[in-house]
Parts: sequence; C-alpha cells; structure tokens
Amino acid sequence: MNFCKFRPVFQLSRFKILTLTSLKISIISHSQSVTRQFHISRTNYRMSKPTMEGVRLRWNDITVDRIKNSVDELISKNKKIYDKVGSVSAENASFETVIKPLIDCDREYAVERNNLDFVQHVFPDKKLRDVSVEADKTLSEFDVEVSMRQDVFQSIVRVEEKGLDGLTPEQKRYVERQIKIGKRNGLHLSKEMQDEIKGIKKKMSDLSIDFSKNLNEENTILEFTEEELVGVPETFIKSLEKTADDKCKLSLKYPHYFPCMKKCRNPKTRQKLENAFNSRCMTENTKILEELVKLRHEKAQILGFETHAEFVLDMRMAKNPDKVKSFLSDLAKKLEPLKKKDLEKFLKFKKHECEEFKYENDGTINMWDYRYYMTMVEEKEYAVDQNVLKEYFPLDAVTRGLLDIYQKLLGLKFEKIMSPEVWHPGVTMYSVRDKASSVLLGYFYLDLFPREGKYGHAACFGLQPGCVAADGSTRQVSVAAMVANFTEPQVGGEDSLLTHDEVETFFHEFGHVMHQICAQTETAFFSGTHVERDFVEAPSQMLENWCWEEKPLRHMSRHFKDGSAIPKEILDKLIASRKANAGVFNLRQILLGTFDQTIHTMAEADTAKLFSKLSEELLGFKSTPGTNMPASFGHLAGGYDAQYYGYMWSEVYCMDMFEEHFSKGRVMDPEAGAAYRKCILQPGGSKDAFDMLRDFLGREPKQDAFLRSKGLEVDSNL
Repeated sequence: MNFCKFRPVFQLSRFKILTLTSLKISIISHSQSVTRQFHISRTNYRMSKPTMEGVRLRWNDITVDRIKNSVDELISKNKKIYDKVGSVSAENASFETVIKPLIDCDREYAVERNNLDFVQHVFPDKKLRDVSVEADKTLSEFDVEVSMRQDVFQSIVRVEEKGLDGLTPEQKRYVERQIKIGKRNGLHLSKEMQDEIKGIKKKMSDLSIDFSKNLNEENTILEFTEEELVGVPETFIKSLEKTADDKCKLSLKYPHYFPCMKKCRNPKTRQKLENAFNSRCMTENTKILEELVKLRHEKAQILGFETHAEFVLDMRMAKNPDKVKSFLSDLAKKLEPLKKKDLEKFLKFKKHECEEFKYENDGTINMWDYRYYMTMVEEKEYAVDQNVLKEYFPLDAVTRGLLDIYQKLLGLKFEKIMSPEVWHPGVTMYSVRDKASSVLLGYFYLDLFPREGKYGHAACFGLQPGCVAADGSTRQVSVAAMVANFTEPQVGGEDSLLTHDEVETFFHEFGHVMHQICAQTETAFFSGTHVERDFVEAPSQMLENWCWEEKPLRHMSRHFKDGSAIPKEILDKLIASRKANAGVFNLRQILLGTFDQTIHTMAEADTAKLFSKLSEELLGFKSTPGTNMPASFGHLAGGYDAQYYGYMWSEVYCMDMFEEHFSKGRVMDPEAGAAYRKCILQPGGSKDAFDMLRDFLGREPKQDAFLRSKGLEVDSNL
C-alpha cells in the first residue's frame, strides 16, 4: 500500500492505493504497545550523527495548538498564492507568473501538510491523533475548494494558449495534466454545471464516509462452542474471550474470521460465519453503494463521458473500459481449466471428509467452503508448515538481508541515523545515498511494530517529495516512512519471527520507499510514486519475486536459535507453493474486478443480484442467499471505484520486468538493477508508464511471463 498525500493544484489530497499485497497482510492485534527500540544485530550499516540534512519534517515539537494554528496558517498562505495566480491577467500569464508559483506551492504544501496529518497514523498520543484527523478534514475541504478554482484554471489555460516553448518536457507535462484535471472537475463548463458537479461531489464524499464508517463500527459477535470450532488451532481458541457458559466469542474482524474459515472443519460453523461476514452492513451500505453508482454515472455524463468507468480510465494506462473488459475476460477464460482442477480437488477432499466425520455432503463447493479447501490443498500437496518456516525469519535477519539486497541491486548506500528525531522510540531512520557519487537522495523511517492507535496495516507514506528545491538550483531530498504491524517480539525477549507473508509485505512496501527516494523529478506533482494508478503497484509487486527465489531467501534468513540455514526441502516446498490454487484465487480477483467494472458502466445496479450472477459465472458457485458481499467491499467507496482491475493489470508488467531482466540466476544482477532504477524508479510520474516499460524492456510489454506465473501454458509461436 502506498500513500502519497498532497494537493497539487486540482488534484485532491488523498492518493490511496489498496494493493493486492494488503490482502495478504497478517492482521495483528494492537492490544499491546511495543516500546522497545528495534535494532539490527551485527549490523554493517554505519551509524551517523542525527544531522538529517535536508529533512524539513519536525516531530519533537508537535502539540495540539501547533497543529491547529498550522492548519489555519497553511490555508491562509496557500489561498493567497492561488488568489494571486487566479488574478493574473491574460497578457501577463506566463510560466513565471502562473506555473512556477503553483509548482512551488505543491512542494511546500506537501511537506507542511504531511507534517500535520501523518500524526493521526503513528503518534502514541490520542489527543494529537484526534486533532490531526480534524486537521486532515479541514485541509481536505480546502482541497475541494482549490480543485474548483476556475480563475486558477483559466490562468493555466492562458499559459498553454501562448505556447509552451522553452519549458522542459516535465513542465509541459505539468501544464497539460493540470488542464486535463481541471476539465475533469468541470471547470471548462458553465457555472450552473459546475455547481451541479460540486453538489454531486459533496454527496458522494458524504456517502463514501458513511460507507466506511459503517464498516469500521461493525461489531457483530457470534458465539460457538469449542466443538463447533473443531480444527482451529488450540492457541487460537485459548486467545478468544469466553461467555459465562464457556462459549467462544468470535467477531467478524479478519484476525477471527480468516483463521476459522481456513481451518474450522465443521461446515455449519463456516456457513454461519460466512453468512454473517458477507451480510455486514448490508442494509445500509447496499443503499449507499447503489446511490454512489447513480451519482458517479450522473457526474460522468455531465462531464461528457458515457460511463463512470470511462471517466476514471481516461487517466489510467488502460484508457478505456473495453480494454479492461477484454483483459479480465480473456484471463478468466485462460484460468478456467485451472479452476476446474482446483474445484475437483476441493470436491474430492470434501467427499472424503464428509464420509470420515459424518457431515452431510451437498456435492458442491459453497462460499463457506473454498477457503477451507484451499488451505487443505496447500498443506496436503505442498506440506508448507508456516509455524516451522517462520523460525527462519527473525526480523533482524530479514531486515539486514532486505537492506543489503536493495543496496546491491540499486547501487545505493544506507546509513543508520543515531538517535534521530522520530515520533516513537521504536522507529529507526536511515539516510540513502547513491553509492557511486555519494550524493544524498533522501531518508526513510521504519516503524514496524503494532501499538495502540497506530495505522493497522502496512504502507509507505511519502512525507517529503524529492524535487527541485525553492532556489531552483538544488534538490529537496525525499523522505518516506514505512509503517507496518509485524509480529511483535515475544514475551521474554525472544526474536520477532515473521511469516513468509510478512516477509513478502516487507519487500513490497520497501519497494514503494525506494520508488519515493530514487525518483529524480523536477516537480512534487510527479515525484515518487505519482504514476498511473494501474501501474503504481507494479514496481513493488516485481520486488516480491525476491521472496520466492532461493538465493535472496537464504540471504535474509537464519534459524532464530542456532543461526542455521533453511533446509533445502523446506525452501523447495515454499517456492513450489506459489502456484497453489491459482485458478480459484485469481478468478476471485477477476470476479471483484469484473463486478467493479460492470457496476461502473451502468446507470444503476442491483449489486447483490449482479454479484451472485458473476460469482456463479466466474467461480462456479453463487453467493449465499441473503448476503451481499459488495456492501462490505470497502474499495468501492474508498477511491478504487472502476480501478480494482489494477491489481492484476499491474502484475502483468511486474512479471514481464522480472522475467526479462532478473530471472534465470540474474536476481542479484547490479546492471539490471541499475537499469531498473534508471528506467522505472527515477522518472517518477514524469513519463507515461508505457514509455518507462518500453525503455526498460527494450520492447513492447507482453503477458507471457504473467501467464506463466499463474501456471498457464504460453504458445511461443504466437
């Protein structure tokens, strides 16, 4: 997951990306606060004094009053800049009077805003987190106001009309992009139409907030006897709160739901859980989602687009809904044989288990069955014991290996900052320099353990964009924070042991950190990960491959007790398990992407009926009657509308890049790493993603590697 939050002229402040990796993240309890400092043992990273050259962020003097006062000052200061730009006359409109002030404003606003609203995600003090949330809301309202400034938009248009000769390619791209975004906000339309769009945007914003709020406040508790939870690990059972009559209390939160759906043998228990899980907020959120579909369609048509999907995709790599539909449907057809084999295995296991334990066998795989039998396939066919595997991934060894791999691959040098200015004692900080030239590129923070009130998943936060500095001749260095909730150190001082999923998450999110720091753009607008949203995950997804290759796996692992290497048979089983359940797993992702695209090419939708229909067509089984999974599909109200396809879309490019340059023993090739840094990371969003891919691949991108990664055969003659 990648967060880049700032508001460049007409772009709203939030840039939220929910990645496929985020679906794999282990959800870890915040019940205990980890306060001890995390250190990398036997480190080879030089400790430096806490000078933190070029870091404009300040954490030690954050107070409630400072946040409140800074919000007012930031809005006032930026409003004056926009008022001045908006008042520039036609004859005086130029790069110096219009574009440069806006580029400068983007850079300054990014740093100052992030210093205020990052607090809500990581600070231990709840009062500070709460006031940071309020600051975020106030600044978001200001962002909406700025996004509808027709006077500023007109000043930019006047600059373009005079010609862009003399501007750099990135400056030209900036002007063109701002005009396009302005038109997408309706600023080229009449005042009446602008007011209508503004009203629709306000309604959609309120509905989206309500949708998410309903999900966050959902607190259903189900009660089961231990017998009804047969098959679930004993340690999990013991961790559950009990009723007066000794029943186990289960919520519908991920840490409770998924372990039970994967391991509970009793089908009636799974059925009850699945029914409740996919009925969450159904009454209120179904109405909200279906109203959002109508409003999005209405706004798109006002802006001259046939559908909301067409409106969204106009700014993405895919460009149009037909291309996305073709991508998803073609892949679904190719995966169909794998799905059939998966379902045959599931039914075989189900038949055997029903006979052994005297359960009724309805001869089909239901919504409450598939996760259970996917887990059984992994255990029986690949014999990967995650509890044994994580003993070889103590956090200090993983971190040391990860940092070493990234340095060698990308030609960088990391230096740990001693006693840095941070928001919590458990946070570490590193500087990043180009190895060849020793030029300072930026800094990153690692905030890896859970604590009360902290952001609950894993993400990279871009805090200070790397771009040309205010003086125009030097660079502002980039600063990013990786925030995660990895397994805590155990009581008694034992090492923190990571699951393989957590290792993969670490590699993915740190990939976003490197994208933030290695980008060398002129403007904050195109800095770091500000690329097309259906490409933003590709660079980090590509680096997940290092978690499935023997050489890097050995480099970042050792047994936490005796330091021994992972036995080859365990590694072989782990690597082979990557393609387990490829048909069902990937078709479920296609189902979600297809549903998202379908409702956003319609004027209105019966979401429950449509989802069940698509589920039967793609997965082979309907939704459970009386449920509506889309009512709890948070992406659809959280900024991923008509874009869920992007998970698989970007995976096509990540696998193409990996296979072309890093496969077949080249996984640690520094020349390939240098080319990757130059062609993919360095441009940020200053070039189209397709152009960056062509530069790196030396050819047009293709799907072959992606299909092979799913276990599909590729006709080399095509």
